[in-house]
Amino acid sequence: MKSAIRKKVLDERFALTPEERRARSRAIEQRLFSLPEFEAAAVVLFFASFQSEVETHFMIRRALAEGKRVVLPKVKGKELVLLEIANFDKDMLPGAWGIPEPERGTPVPLADIGLIVVPGAVFDEQGNRVGYGAGYYDRLLPAYSGPTVALAFELQVLPSVPVDDHDIPVKRIVTENRVLVVNK
Repeated sequence: MKSAIRKKVLDERFALTPEERRARSRAIEQRLFSLPEFEAAAVVLFFASFQSEVETHFMIRRALAEGKRVVLPKVKGKELVLLEIANFDKDMLPGAWGIPEPERGTPVPLADIGLIVVPGAVFDEQGNRVGYGAGYYDRLLPAYSGPTVALAFELQVLPSVPVDDHDIPVKRIVTENRVLVVNK
């Protein structure tokens, strides 16, 4: 069931033109950067966008320019290593599946993260997410109690998605049209 929903929504997301994706991502950036949770976070765990995802590269550069400590994940086996970067353009290289990852950086404990920006293929209005199937964030999120924000195009938000017992909903979803406050 999750794989069929994932495929349908990702096909729609891939159908967006680069111009549409860029414009929608800019609207999402404005909403994200104005969230109280984002403003309050000294250390933000971003994901580096890949293919048709909400474009985060300029968000990462902006956060660094505004003085935030920026952390990005690096795949190591079945886990994510969290590395603080200083310069997005110099510190990143294609990693697992070609997704940009830190080549170097300072390890940061999960407890030091003030906000996690969570990737995903599909979300629902209750904050549940369907990821890409590898389970990295399913293993990371149970150990984290701070604020979580998903970035998604409106077409990625459905009324409901299938949920497994281990799924951890995000607390906010930011789209180009709105901010869903789904969990306090």
